[in-house]
Amino acid sequence: MTEPRRRRPATPEEAKALGHPLRLRIMRLCLVEELTNKQLADRLGRDPGTVLHHVRQLVAAGLLEPAPVRTGPSGALEKPYRSNNETWWLDGPLASADAETRFAPIEIFQEELREAGPDSVAVYEKFLLHLSPEEVEELDRRILAVLDEYVATDSERTGRPAIGGIFVLHHVKRDG
Repeated sequence: MTEPRRRRPATPEEAKALGHPLRLRIMRLCLVEELTNKQLADRLGRDPGTVLHHVRQLVAAGLLEPAPVRTGPSGALEKPYRSNNETWWLDGPLASADAETRFAPIEIFQEELREAGPDSVAVYEKFLLHLSPEEVEELDRRILAVLDEYVATDSERTGRPAIGGIFVLHHVKRDG
């Protein structure tokens, strides 16, 4: 079994780069496949100039990297980008962000799920637990340990289908 890397605090540049929903979406798309700026703009329904601005911020922060130049379908050279998944190894990079920014990954996940459609759901677990703050920390630690093993060895499985997911614990709102 591969020993996973340890998490580290985000640099100010990484935290700033992660503070925009469009950049989070760009990173997720480039984690699944290498995409050019034009492909990203088309997929996101955005202006290529706007997307390029965000791509450059992600590259400067070390969260997105240029992939090898390739020849596109029309014979022109293309410059794709790929995500290096470094954000997985950051410890709470959005913890000090405002509430809207902290909620952005959940909204992005919902967008991805809608785009993929209901047939894309491979596993669904819904639960309600009564836990102390210490028990929440323990549950999070244990689930992250399992996920860390898979993330650390994911490069060995790139020929298999891409499976996305999100793990969220939240406090349940009670009436009164």
